Amino acid sequence: MIPPTEKQARFFWFALTGVAAATVIGLIVGAVWGLGQVLNLLSPVLWPLAIAAVLACLLSPLVDFFERKKIPRGRAIVLVFIMAFALILAVLASVIPQVVVETQQLAAKVPEYSQKLQTRVTTFIAHPPEFIRNYLPKPAAVTVTDTNAVAATALPAKPENTALASATTWLTGSLPEMGSWLWSRVAQVASGFGLLAGLVLIPVYAFYFLLEKRSIETHWTEYLPLQDSRAKEEVVFVLESIQQYLVAFFRGQVLVALCDAVLYTIGFLVVGVNYAFLLGFAAVFLTMIPFLGAIVICVTALTLSFVQYGDWLHPALVLVVFAVVQGLEGLFISPKIMGDRVGLHPLAIIIAVMAGTTLLGGILGGILAIPLAAALRVIMFRYVWKKPAA
Repeated sequence: MIPPTEKQARFFWFALTGVAAATVIGLIVGAVWGLGQVLNLLSPVLWPLAIAAVLACLLSPLVDFFERKKIPRGRAIVLVFIMAFALILAVLASVIPQVVVETQQLAAKVPEYSQKLQTRVTTFIAHPPEFIRNYLPKPAAVTVTDTNAVAATALPAKPENTALASATTWLTGSLPEMGSWLWSRVAQVASGFGLLAGLVLIPVYAFYFLLEKRSIETHWTEYLPLQDSRAKEEVVFVLESIQQYLVAFFRGQVLVALCDAVLYTIGFLVVGVNYAFLLGFAAVFLTMIPFLGAIVICVTALTLSFVQYGDWLHPALVLVVFAVVQGLEGLFISPKIMGDRVGLHPLAIIIAVMAGTTLLGGILGGILAIPLAAALRVIMFRYVWKKPAA
């Protein structure tokens, strides 16, 4: 047997490496797709657990503080829950009524705003500003066609149907619609009960997360299905990195989102945009996803200001508010609250958010994408980009 030449051997190993890389990429894509399907399937169960875990991360330092003051941990958790509930109740009592009023007003004016927006966009297209009109191409000459040369097409005659045939046709077409409508109502009722049960379980989950915090931190490695070995140590390292990034990100991002919401509300009130409280309330949840949530708030405020005033000054002021809030967040708020604990470049965060919302599905995927990307960064630094430490 003639051995391959050096060039043939190099080509063979290159092809084999390509097949191995394609296989690894396919496995990763399949794993991500499967994770997205699992998240979609288990989202009613995962959302209460995720919210409870975030609450436990936020309240844990305060519980530890009271415990250091010689208060038993169970009583400290109850005390913190009472304080948190009172704070939330005070905030809701002062903000929620205005948010409800603005939501009702916006829902009532949606048809009017849609008509105004359509009219102003049509006017803008027909009569653009002078600085835009200079760059538009000249319209081509329109050729008028001879309408008399177009032959009229006769519509087919409508067949006559008997009453029995009409009733049968109506019943046949209506039964599937009635069945789907009834099934959708049942599904909505079941979803409502599931949502209510999840909301009730959130404080229960958070209480036990806080109560068993030290036990979870010290004994969770015993439940890994691995024997004591170097492989188990590496798995523990990876999982601890993910847990640290999850805690750092969620604890910091919730506080950043609250600060952004307050700043957006104040800025929109100063500019004079309607529904400023509603936009600020929505910003609490949307800005949990960096960049993407802020863009949604900005586009919504731009649309409302354009419809409300019909000029260019107020949308420009909305852009100023957006720029100021993002500048304050990037220069002062995020560095003070989060520091460099996530350690991702802004471009990497944008790519992670877009990939998470696309592959993992929805808001939950976008929120989880950033800490998972940061954990992937740690893994790559440990095993690929740098030589592993002894």
